[in-house]
Amino acid sequence: MDFDIKAINEKIQKESAFVEKITDQVGKVIVGQKYMIERLLIGLLADGHVLLEGVPGLAKTMAVKTLSSVIKTQFQRIQFTPDLLPADLIGTMIFEPKTGKFSVKKGPVFANLILADEINRSPAKVQSALLESMQERQVTIGDETFKLPSPFLVLATQNPIEQEGTYPLPEAQVDRFMLKLSIGYPNREEELEIMRRMTGLDIPTAQPVVTPKDIENAKRVVHEVYIDPKIENYIVDIVFATRNPEQFGLEELKDLIAYGASPRASIYLSMAARAHAFLRRRGYVTPEDVRSIGLDVLRHRVIVTYEAEAEEITAEDVVRKVLNKIEVP
Repeated sequence: MDFDIKAINEKIQKESAFVEKITDQVGKVIVGQKYMIERLLIGLLADGHVLLEGVPGLAKTMAVKTLSSVIKTQFQRIQFTPDLLPADLIGTMIFEPKTGKFSVKKGPVFANLILADEINRSPAKVQSALLESMQERQVTIGDETFKLPSPFLVLATQNPIEQEGTYPLPEAQVDRFMLKLSIGYPNREEELEIMRRMTGLDIPTAQPVVTPKDIENAKRVVHEVYIDPKIENYIVDIVFATRNPEQFGLEELKDLIAYGASPRASIYLSMAARAHAFLRRRGYVTPEDVRSIGLDVLRHRVIVTYEAEAEEITAEDVVRKVLNKIEVP
């Protein structure tokens, strides 16, 4: 095992060199928000889609656009609006008068990085058009199925549900996002720097420094990061505690959880923990990797009851109690 860990560490040192290049370039444009940038990289390395939630003006869209600009790859921004149609997303069949036949016109979803901007501004029929592409990495138009390019990553932004003119995302779609990030306001020093940068004559821009091949090579190494059976059991215990809290000494949560996390939570928690270890140049996963990423993987997968809502207890509160209760190996 020691030999394997040493070999994996050497691979990580080689394949993770681009991470600093990305963070340096993104840092030229985005002030602060290190948590958001790191989680976007985890989504990229673990092949998982990311949902960013926060009030307008917190650089969610700019962060995604900047990340796409430092990777030499195909990028599409889709602005979700109430009148958007599924065909505007995935494409449609076009009739050709000259040939008398229908041909396929592919939509903007056929790209490597998709920015679904304000995804909760569109009704469910449009949101559901993304389901097949997010899970199966393919799109069906008419009777033809087309594979999507690799890497394929959906980075969606949304404003909080309580804001006017938004539609809640269906649970089936929310579950397909590996991470849901809750973006907060910058601190005073960061806001001062933002104001100075964005009101100057020369607005900073990021340069492309990474190729899709670099990302693919890194993703293969992330899959090789060692995860001990004790850590695997720790992950499964966390997920099961959201379904049957009374079995883990969390009787107070039994009436507060309507639905626990799905099996995707276990898969994504394992992969995200590996990517978290990779970013720290480690060839093995520690319990701290799992705890660090646990809230982002689980906050949108735990559905609380009306009783919890009446007591103003959120899914985040429930997940924190679970993470604090489950014994660390």
